[in-house]
Amino acid sequence: MKQKTLRAPDRVPIVVGIILLAAAVIVGLDASHIQSGFTYGISPAAIPYVVATLLAVLGLCHFIAAFRGWEPTADPRTWPSEPADWKAVALMVAGLFALMASVAFGGGFILGSALLFALTARSFGRKAFLADLAIGAVLAVVIFLVFNNLLSLTLPEGPIERLF
Repeated sequence: MKQKTLRAPDRVPIVVGIILLAAAVIVGLDASHIQSGFTYGISPAAIPYVVATLLAVLGLCHFIAAFRGWEPTADPRTWPSEPADWKAVALMVAGLFALMASVAFGGGFILGSALLFALTARSFGRKAFLADLAIGAVLAVVIFLVFNNLLSLTLPEGPIERLF
């Protein structure tokens, strides 16, 4: 009779789950510092709280995925686990840092969002960087105009935003 061994939980979803839960805590703490000067409707902190909740749910789902199928098996080589694509992760993180740097150093929302879009598309394997940069810029302009003109919420401005 073959001896059965317990499969260890998958490490990648555990790491991603920890990152998502940490992001949920950061977003939640940041939302708790938003000053509410409104006496009607919902607070400006409502959406960050929704985002924090969704991040926490995604984090917990990653933990469930890591331990799912945690059952005895005879051959550890049959355990389904794909290696993480760290180049893709690095490109997405670079896109986030590009957005943060653009906002922090006066480049504005549109430039940073276009870079984030293009780098994220590259991380998914798309090779048309300039086309993705243009698509990201168009999407960012639409988002900027909706927030500034329809919602009267100011997004970080740079030289491109000042044209509108």
